[in-house]
Formats: sequence, structure tokens, C-alpha cells
Amino acid sequence: MTAIDSTTAIDVSRTVAVVGTGTMGQGIAQVALVAGHPVRLHDAVPGRAEEAAAAIAARLDRLVDKGRMAASDRDAARGRLIPTGTLAELADAALVVEAVLEQLTVKQQLFTELEKIVADDCLLATNTSSLSVTAVASALQSPGRFVGLHFFNPAPLLPLVEVVSGHATDDEAAGRAYATALAWGKTPVRCADTPGFIVNRIARPFYAEAFAVHEERGADPATIDAVLRESGGFRMGAFELTDLIGQDVNEAVTRSVWESFFHSTKFTPSLAQRRLVESGRHGRKSGHGWFSYEEGAERPLPRTQPPAAAPEAVVVQGDLGPAEPLVGLIERAGIAVVREEGDGSIALPGGAELGLVDGETAFEFDDGVVYFDLALDYEKATRIALSTSDSTLRTMPGAVEEAVGLFQALGKDVSLIGDVPGMIVARTVAMLADFAADAVDRGVASGQDIDTAMRLGVNYPAGPLEWGEKLGFGRVCALLEALHERYPTGRYAPSLATARRARANDEEGSR
Repeated sequence: MTAIDSTTAIDVSRTVAVVGTGTMGQGIAQVALVAGHPVRLHDAVPGRAEEAAAAIAARLDRLVDKGRMAASDRDAARGRLIPTGTLAELADAALVVEAVLEQLTVKQQLFTELEKIVADDCLLATNTSSLSVTAVASALQSPGRFVGLHFFNPAPLLPLVEVVSGHATDDEAAGRAYATALAWGKTPVRCADTPGFIVNRIARPFYAEAFAVHEERGADPATIDAVLRESGGFRMGAFELTDLIGQDVNEAVTRSVWESFFHSTKFTPSLAQRRLVESGRHGRKSGHGWFSYEEGAERPLPRTQPPAAAPEAVVVQGDLGPAEPLVGLIERAGIAVVREEGDGSIALPGGAELGLVDGETAFEFDDGVVYFDLALDYEKATRIALSTSDSTLRTMPGAVEEAVGLFQALGKDVSLIGDVPGMIVARTVAMLADFAADAVDRGVASGQDIDTAMRLGVNYPAGPLEWGEKLGFGRVCALLEALHERYPTGRYAPSLATARRARANDEEGSR
């Protein structure tokens, strides 16, 4: 997608109108106001626009108190903020952004009325996060000037804005929306009108894989969250994050995307989360979700192995791939390392093999196998997850202790989880990379915009495509194929986009 000249942005002398004065509407209005525009607020409920204007003014006061805004700029902004009682008062707006109920008929009726009021050059935008931009625009006489402007909450703080082109959106309208968001100090990304747009589409596996591991009794929520944070580098785990978002909200988004993709198994919702929502445990706001937030409630701790003795020496067989940095860490910890040819594993003194997760399970092997999970950065990771089979625990109990002691010697906490294919971080990252590659090849957005959106919109430590390239799409594809073999539902079948990238990586490596 081509860069947009910022000179096409709506001039700051032109009025921006916001319809809907909830939290998101107020946030968008504040962004436009601070950027220098006259802003008009409208709400269908009498008095709400005035309340919203007062709330925005109070937030500007706090910015002044914190030294983030000059008092003169605050006073000028207040003078440009006008609550309105009727839609007719928005007639001179150059841009109208809607942030009302997420109901198609409500939005369509609003824009049908606005189209009769505003000038022909007025850009119409919806902040919807779950409805089709194309469907909302279908009620208009001139759908070409209609675009999605999806801000993230809180809009004044979060930089990302998804600029969504509906099927009938003119390139000029999308360009003007992009340039305006850029002029407002935001980081816009352009995307096609697909269910979930970029962030809510690509992010589904982050929640789904964590919930799946829990449903398979592979690990408890506190442990899964700890591994995602301390090994995967994610700012929050899936369970604590959905408690913060609201289980009802997160599950509704998942269900909406799933239904929009005609019940594709790639997006199947979690039964465990559905039961949580049905029980009224919606997270922090209800006092209980995956975790309890009632007064005096103690947060459960992740399962962490007790101290174990480190082996005096290990044999590294072949290249460890993404885990190769472990060799230097082991040597620095004073453990002797012998290098031999092999399949990319670590032979422990007791005879067991320690291997990087590959989508297979430990019970499939006659000899003792202990898997360790993927880490974003093995040197910086503070926790590592291990998994093995019941037979290994019975016949080679010392193998787990040796593996635990090895990682503890490297300064890591160790969590032992169940014998789950793909473990936690690896299956999550592989699915994120696959979803991202598929979205690029389907024309949803550019790879750069997808990585930017996931870093800024949901604070991922790396863009999923960046991470996939770092791992190698050959490894991503192989892990997904192994998962697909063990879960033959189609959910884990690698997309053609991932398979193509894997083939390209193989061909490049053979040159």
C-alpha cells in the first residue's frame, strides 16, 4: 500500500463532529480537539453532549496540571468544543465520526440522516470494531466517502488507528482519513473491510491457544499467563488480559469474527470462556473472571518447580535453531558443553533428550523426551515451560530434575506443564504468524501495517510476521502441520500463505 501525503489531511480550521458521547466518542473528540479542530459533540440522549463536553474539559485541566498542555492551549480548545442538540447543527462538518451502539440498523439510520445534512465533501466515518464497514455504508446514496476509523481505547493515549476501506470506499476518501489520523499524531494503518479488521482478526489465537491448553488440562491460567509473559515476552497473559477487557466483550468479539467467517474452525470460540460468561464472571468489572478480584482475594501463583541440581555437563546434538543462544548461556553457567552432530537436541546425563517444542508429544517416543517451550529471547526470559509424558516421569524421573536444574542454573523459573502439543508460546506464535501471513496474501493489509498494528494495538513484543521470519516459516509450517496431525479439525492446517513462505525459505537456504 502506498504512502499518503499528509497535505491531504482535513485542514484544522474545518469542523470535526463526533456522534455518540460514551468513552470512545469522548476520546476521539479530545484527539481532534487537541489537534486544533473545532469539534461538535452530539448524542441522541438529551444532556449527554453537555456532560461529555464537561468531562473532556476536565481531562484537559488534568493535562495542564501535569504539565502536558499549556493553559492557553487548554482555554483555546475549550472554546472550540461545542455540544449540539440536533444533527442539523453538524452541517458544516468536514468529518463526522460515529461512536454509537454496535447495531447495524442504528448506524445505518444515523448516516442516512447525516447524508442529507452535511456537504458533499464531508467524510463520514464509523468507529465500529465488529460490524462490516461495507454493510453500514450500503444504506448511503454516496458510499464512496464512507470509511472506518477504528480507534483503540483510550483514544487519546493509544496511537493506533485502523483506517478501513469498505467495498465501495473511494481511494481518495481512505487517503484523506489516513492523512488526517496521521496529522492528529496517530499511527494509522490501512486495511480492507474484513471481519475483525487487523487487530481483532490476527489476535484471536493469542486467546484461543491459551484457553485450549487450559481446556486440555495442560496448565492452569496463572501458569499459562506467566509463561506467556516471562517466556513469550507478552505484556499480559491471555487470562488476565481478558479479565481486564471483560469476558463478555472478548467472547462477543471472538464469536462475531467466527460467525462472520461462516463458523471457520480457525476462529472457533472457547467453550470454557462461554461458560465463564454464562456464569456472570465477566472479569474485573464483575469481581470475578478467570481470577477473583474480590476484596482480600489472593492471586494464584504460577506452578514453579522446586530447586533441582544442575547437570555437570550436557551434549548438544546439532543446531538448536531458535534456541541456539542457550548454548552460550549453559557455558556461562559453568556447565560443560560437548558438541556433536544430531537432530537439534540436548542429551542429558541420565539419557533423556531435551528438545525445543516441535508440535509433537513426548508420549509418542519410547525413550525419555522432555520438551521446552519457545522464548522470545532465551537470555532475557525469566521462565521456561517444560513438558513430558507420564511414562518419562515414571521410568526416568531424574530426566525432569536434570532439565529443571539446567534451566534453573541459567537463572530461569521453570513450570512443568502437561504433554500438550505445541506447548504454550510456540503454538501461539505459530498461529499468530500464520494468521498474519494469510491476511497479507488475502489483501487485508500490508505486512508492515499488520506488524505495526499488533505491536501498537495489543502491545505484542514483536510483529507476528517479524517473529515468523525470525523463527523461519519452515519451522512455523512444520509445527502447524504437527499440530494439524494431532488435531485434525482444520484449525491448525497451515495456510497456503505460510506454506509458500516455508517453501521460499527452503529454496533460499538451498542456494
